Amino acid sequence: MAQAVDRRKAEKKEELVDKLVYINRVAKTVKGGRNMSFAAVVVVGDQKGRVGYGSGKATEVPDAIVKATNEAKKNMVRIPLREGRTLHHDVNGRFGAGKVVLRTAPAGTGVIAGGPMRAVFEVLGVQDVVAKSLGSNNPYNMIKATFAALQSINSPRMIAAKRGKKVGDIVSRRENTSSTKVEEA
Repeated sequence: MAQAVDRRKAEKKEELVDKLVYINRVAKTVKGGRNMSFAAVVVVGDQKGRVGYGSGKATEVPDAIVKATNEAKKNMVRIPLREGRTLHHDVNGRFGAGKVVLRTAPAGTGVIAGGPMRAVFEVLGVQDVVAKSLGSNNPYNMIKATFAALQSINSPRMIAAKRGKKVGDIVSRRENTSSTKVEEA
């Protein structure tokens, strides 16, 4: 019985993918000179729709990375994906001066995103997305803006539950309204 539990924990740990996004060397001037420390930003995900980010600070780089990874695992959230490869709809995100625009993309497009956003999408499991960072290029703000955008995504199932309708009604209505607009034009 205990072996089965240990095996499940080992499988769970193995399926998480972590990416180091940014390392910053921080120097604090004190009476005896300078104290050096390192700050790390890490993104963790299971490549199936769960992702989290964390930052850690320590006197050595590996310690900072471990702290950031542990925080990222604690802060994991589930993001609904369409067909397991892209976002359900276009969305904007903002944190501080960092602004991001995330757009859905057809199959085969790939991940068109830069820097910290690319790391988030790779560990999230998104295969097709177009993203643009506007404003600040600070990795902390870019990741937080990306997470703000991702958490505002609604799947058709979520919308149907809020409205008390079936998913088919909402999806078919969207297709019907787009086809009537084409006929009118």
